[in-house]
Amino acid sequence: MKIVLGVTGGIAVYKAIDLTSKLVQNGHEVRVIMTESAEQFVTPLAFQALSRNPVYTDIFVEHNPAEIQHIALGDWADIMIIAPLTASTLGKIAHGISDNMLTATVLAFTKTIYLAPAMNSNMYNNPAVIDNIQTLLKRGFKFIEPGEGFLACGYIAKGRMGEPLEIMKFIAEDNIEKDLQGKKVLITAGPTIETIDPVRYLTNRSSGKMGYSLAEAANLRGADVTLVSADVGIPVPNGVRHIKTESAQDMFNAVRDNMEQDLIIKAAAVADYTPVETHDQKLKKQEGDLTITFKRTVDILKYIGEHKTIQFVVGFAAETEHVEKYARGKLIKKNADVIVANNVGDKSIGFKSNDNAVTMYFKDGTHIDISKQSKLNIAHEILSHVKEKGFK
Repeated sequence: MKIVLGVTGGIAVYKAIDLTSKLVQNGHEVRVIMTESAEQFVTPLAFQALSRNPVYTDIFVEHNPAEIQHIALGDWADIMIIAPLTASTLGKIAHGISDNMLTATVLAFTKTIYLAPAMNSNMYNNPAVIDNIQTLLKRGFKFIEPGEGFLACGYIAKGRMGEPLEIMKFIAEDNIEKDLQGKKVLITAGPTIETIDPVRYLTNRSSGKMGYSLAEAANLRGADVTLVSADVGIPVPNGVRHIKTESAQDMFNAVRDNMEQDLIIKAAAVADYTPVETHDQKLKKQEGDLTITFKRTVDILKYIGEHKTIQFVVGFAAETEHVEKYARGKLIKKNADVIVANNVGDKSIGFKSNDNAVTMYFKDGTHIDISKQSKLNIAHEILSHVKEKGFK
């Protein structure tokens, strides 16, 4: 995405430097406009080094004589972000004043503009500022609410500019296409818990992060999402229905009873075995070894594959070796439409990591490699490729 980042004169300018860096790292092209006041806090060189583009500070200095820069920037960019936004620049924008490079570019900009205010809480609550915000909201500007915390003035109150990651998340969510609107999606996530006695149980290293990311991504894209998982310590995304389970049998029952879906993604790491006998009281320590007999759990993905009608089915394969061989074998045996495989032996993308790298194996024999990135980004890529490969 092509982004114009406007920076005005507040102490939160240091966050704008971080925001520039993170935007570039995420593949966006950024061009920065600084007001004269912003230059009192940091030099344009910092933004130039991070954005790898010229920094615009003076409306009368044309970097390219063949174009009018505040018009050309508006035509070039997909969106504009102003962070931090001071009360002064907010007032200028609300009243159509274009006395510098930034405010002139705003007047010439015809696409979405995101505003991240940063100011003292008394200023933020001033009737004039409130009126200016309401005016811009009516015109289609989008505000990223300031947070509460320690302000430069010494107050502990609302007025802190949103954190760079919060700003990026807000914009990403706002620009997601609702291509799953009206679709029903069932996702299983995390480990199962197989009880031995009231104290002990068997589980695995799955964190649930990938499944929860898939639930978040599908929900953001407009789907009606049902998430089946144990309590993994991750907040359930807003708007997602959560069916809490523990054992493999619990998860099977929940999936079986909720099969009427358009898309089923089985991302959970389900135990293959469960104890034959569950004890009501704690097993006491004894002399010698302890033997526990296990039985096979129900194969949830196989059941889905055997009983699906219109459902598009996505399975996961967490392997430590021969990843492609096992994934392709699973694709056939479980009658899935795609298997998403990853090497959990790689600790940089394993169960507990926030990142992942996967390969999608489709039943038509093709495969798609998705490089290492955040699990939420991976989730969006998986959903996009599923759409491309036949899920309507």
